[in-house]
Amino acid sequence: MSGFAVLAHNYDGFIVDLWGVVHNGIAPYPGAVDCLTRLRAAGKPVVFLSNAPRRAASVGEALDAMGIGPALYAGIMSSGEAVHAALRDRTDEFAGLGRRLYHLGPMRDRDVFAGLDLTEVERPADADFLLNTGPDDILGPQDPVVYVPVLTASRAAGLPMVCANPDLEVVRDGQRIICAGWLAEMYEDMGGEVILRGKPDPAIYAPTLGMLGLPAANVLAVGDSLRTDIAGAKAAGIAALWVLSGIHALHPDEAAAEAAARGLHPVAIQAAFAWV
Repeated sequence: MSGFAVLAHNYDGFIVDLWGVVHNGIAPYPGAVDCLTRLRAAGKPVVFLSNAPRRAASVGEALDAMGIGPALYAGIMSSGEAVHAALRDRTDEFAGLGRRLYHLGPMRDRDVFAGLDLTEVERPADADFLLNTGPDDILGPQDPVVYVPVLTASRAAGLPMVCANPDLEVVRDGQRIICAGWLAEMYEDMGGEVILRGKPDPAIYAPTLGMLGLPAANVLAVGDSLRTDIAGAKAAGIAALWVLSGIHALHPDEAAAEAAARGLHPVAIQAAFAWV
């Protein structure tokens, strides 16, 4: 498809991914803000669903800095918000975690556990669990090998890992960088236990649909990742649009075959999240 306008008339609300769909980590993609503005004018609500490993308020602040204000969307759900709630409420796999955590990630992601009854420690050996929000600001997001020592130390301590971002990588202003999901896969390969929150887990779509106030049948999900966005929408029973502006550098002619090879069948494939 060449534009979003046709699909917009077929659904009452939209679950839209951020990184790779609305922005590239630095600035909005051409046409994305216009698309959001037209949906707002049509009375069709948008909720952003992101695997960002930080709380929804922090995601909103970053969007505002890019010129994407709260008037353009009805709410934000993030994997970081889901992890914060699970650490607070001690639901499911989180019930057995202790209160001492070792944080692997940048300073900006500390709001995931800020204000909770948790103690941050300086060594994995002193922790009850490892909270992984991604590469830190010191070692950087390019080389996963530099994280082997901390993962090895955590595995030696028998720590379960809580991963607050299932994404393997994203494209930031044209450059691929690794995410928390990459480090989580490394930890699993070491035999470590990993607890994930975020797409493609269908559980995160329930609160997102609640923000829209619509049944799944009336909603379209928009994402750039087959592994998380499109597979997650399928698991939640939600139709999906796959856009090729983010992680998958595919020619549109190749995209349908790639999706089908993974057992995924989005209702449409589009070059970008743009109205025309």
